Amino acid sequence: MAQKIADGIDRRILNELAANARLTNNELAERVGLSASACLRRLRRLEETGIIRGYAVLVDPALEGWTMTAIASIRLSRQHDDEIRMFEDAVRSWDEVIECQLVTGSRDYVLTVMSAGLESYERFIKDKIAKLNCVDTIETSFVMNTIKSRKYGLGR
Repeated sequence: MAQKIADGIDRRILNELAANARLTNNELAERVGLSASACLRRLRRLEETGIIRGYAVLVDPALEGWTMTAIASIRLSRQHDDEIRMFEDAVRSWDEVIECQLVTGSRDYVLTVMSAGLESYERFIKDKIAKLNCVDTIETSFVMNTIKSRKYGLGR
């Protein structure tokens, strides 16, 4: 069973780290109104219980040559274990896919795909997704602008 956030202080710790995971313990303690030792104890508990699963570096996609984001909705031809495994294994190996979610509704998966542009995305579809026999349909929407992005951080 997943752990829950204990109180408002834990939530403030998580908010501060979501905004800047490189804060020192002393800076974090000052921002949330705790002593350094109390803050460190709470931080360790949040890590040990799995509430904090890790720390990450956010890289500008443009520096990778990725200037276009596409949302690809995929429907598999059948819901057989071997086809599901084939699709998921393939997706895990593709650098262009930055996120893949199994969803309900008329589609089976939603992929967030980064590419260098329309030609690059077309190659990705033709050379990778369309070559999987388990894929029935692919429907793509292109991201025009990101209004909000908060990957598992908490709101203020």
